[in-house]
Amino acid sequence: MPLPFLTADPDADYAADDQALPHNGPEHWRRPYRLGPWRVATAAVVLLLAAYMLISAMIIAMAGPPAGATATVVFALLTITYALRLLRMGIWVSVRGLRRVGMFTTRTLRWREIDRVRTVQQPVKWLGLPRTVQGQAVLIERRRGEPVRILLTDHNADFLGRPEAFDRAADVLEQWAAEHRG
Repeated sequence: MPLPFLTADPDADYAADDQALPHNGPEHWRRPYRLGPWRVATAAVVLLLAAYMLISAMIIAMAGPPAGATATVVFALLTITYALRLLRMGIWVSVRGLRRVGMFTTRTLRWREIDRVRTVQQPVKWLGLPRTVQGQAVLIERRRGEPVRILLTDHNADFLGRPEAFDRAADVLEQWAAEHRG
């Protein structure tokens, strides 16, 4: 079974990844970029921690009170949910619109609500922390309503240290917006 996420060239063309999807239709939601190593590494460490918690729950269940084991299993399941949500976060596109998936919220904008998607130079947060650095950000200009938060930055968990991947993702988002907005 081919594992396209283990390719030797991390900067290979994203269009080649379309064969890895279980669907090829543009009506399905898809991420227009690959996950970054920071996000994947963080999720892997969190899942490793959850594995240790599940082993601890088994030991507690065999040697101690069931309430302690239950609490440990619940906490491990919350940790696994956090890791999976961390991997799901990001920008998704389809012919229906653009979806920004956060840790606790998901916001979808129809293409007709979007006036323009553009890349700008501005101070951006480094890995989502309060520290800001000069970088690039992909912004959405809406036709009406309040401005939308920054979509992507070149210093977030998906693009830190991968400027070519950020440029490619920004171009893909701008192209989707140009093709599908009404």
